[in-house]
Amino acid sequence: MDQPLQPVCTFSQRAQQLTSSAIREILKVTERPEVISFAGGLPAPSGFPVEVVRAAFDKVLAENGRAALQYGPTEGYAPLRKWVAEDLNRAGANVTPDQILIVSGSQQALDLLGKVLIDDGSKVLVEDPSYLGALQSFSLYQPTFVPVPTDDGGLVPEAITPELAAGARFLYALPNFQNPTGRTLSLERRKALVQRAAELGLPIVEDDPYGELRYAGEPQPGLLALGKDCGANVIRLGSFSKVLAPGLRLGYIAAHRSIIDKLVQAKQATDLHTPTLTQMAVYEVVKDGFLTTHLPTVRELYRVQGRCMLDALAREFPDTVKWTVPEGGMFLWVTLPDHIDSTKLLAQAIEQNVAFVPGAPFYAGKAQTNTLRLSFVTVPEEKIRAGVAILGKLIKQYA
Repeated sequence: MDQPLQPVCTFSQRAQQLTSSAIREILKVTERPEVISFAGGLPAPSGFPVEVVRAAFDKVLAENGRAALQYGPTEGYAPLRKWVAEDLNRAGANVTPDQILIVSGSQQALDLLGKVLIDDGSKVLVEDPSYLGALQSFSLYQPTFVPVPTDDGGLVPEAITPELAAGARFLYALPNFQNPTGRTLSLERRKALVQRAAELGLPIVEDDPYGELRYAGEPQPGLLALGKDCGANVIRLGSFSKVLAPGLRLGYIAAHRSIIDKLVQAKQATDLHTPTLTQMAVYEVVKDGFLTTHLPTVRELYRVQGRCMLDALAREFPDTVKWTVPEGGMFLWVTLPDHIDSTKLLAQAIEQNVAFVPGAPFYAGKAQTNTLRLSFVTVPEEKIRAGVAILGKLIKQYA
């Protein structure tokens, strides 16, 4: 039998350090139809406006097909950039279209920021725990991560001391319905954070893919909007993945023009530009206020799913377990008794066809192995109840 060909290339040191996403590996298991998966951070497909998006693509191709199929400017489709700027300004920001860069999903935004802001060994501040996708993206550029303490209210601004911030390239934060914890920063903490960052000369990367998915509590201003009054340098990331559909792979970066110009150069070396057809179609969808009528339906869907999971946790989990109560988004965070390792619990759960994400991969520093993330928006209510009941029985065995 012929032996497989051996690779003839030598991988870079950077490539040799690459590892697969813990979540992606778990999702391979969840492809089995019998598995109840609380693992994926996927929006609910029932919230995708399929017919509206189809009509938008048809209209763009019928009316402006040649331009839609042509190369476009790296910065993005001008009408869409203008719409994004106006949308941010309605929420209190003060940006112009030339401060907007359209990207191929906010994951590309993270990669571009890593390219232009991180050198080997650069200090980068991150919430503890933080979004795994950002940790993976930034890790490619070999920073030194410095975790910023969090509590039940999220990131603690007072923990960002001059010593902690000294030499840091930026702080990466998700103020709304944070992934993985579901926590939201209060207005008081937001103001304190941008004020402290301004005083310390610390740029903030504000990642807000879930901000439009609030179904409880009061809306809070973004860090970009708050930062304009105190001189804080805030770089904001946004995405159409959670408000329309992730398959569109469309997001944006809003930042000072000098930062945008450098990001444009990095993007030119990456993919030249985000697909013109997709940008034009998304603009066609959003330009006349479609999201105003569409998002309430999505929010209600997520509210009902989240309430179902919270009720199931209260019914099935022992009193020694704690969990967050999100005001929006797709996740909640579970803290088990100290002696329970969620990775070992996952192995047992998978044997009973239930999956979740252990908390350890979300930590840039010392991991809390007794934590886990549950996502609830893609699981039918009866399966939420069944899956949580199985997890509850497994956890009680450790008592």
